This record gives sequence, C-alpha cells and structure tokens, in this order.
Amino acid sequence: MQTTINVSGMTCGHCVSAVTMELSLLPSVTEVEVDLETGQVTITSDIAMDQTQVATAIDEAGYELVSN
Repeated sequence: MQTTINVSGMTCGHCVSAVTMELSLLPSVTEVEVDLETGQVTITSDIAMDQTQVATAIDEAGYELVSN
C-alpha cells in the first residue's frame, strides 16, 4: 500500500535522511521515497498509514506535514 504526503521545509540531503529515518521507524513501513524538489514523500507499507503517526514522525524529524 502506498501513501503520498507533502512535507515542507526540506532543503537538502540531510533533510531527506531525517524524514526517511523517522518514517522508517513506523510499524509496517517497508520503503520511504523522498522527492526533495517537490516535497513529496511516498511511503510504502503493509497496512494503511495512521495519519497521526505520520504527522508525529515528520514533526520529530523537524519538518511539517502539509495538508493535501
């Protein structure tokens, strides 16, 4: 199952690493792909993602989840 979200504030490779690491720690996440240019993050998981958990992980990484 794939979920695509928009994240604001990412500007460099470190940003990509931080977001990828935090999201990868969520249960059932199997892959995280970040497009730095667009701010889109695609999360692949075994089950539907809990938006609260996703928002918390993005916040922990130091960025903001943008409402679609």
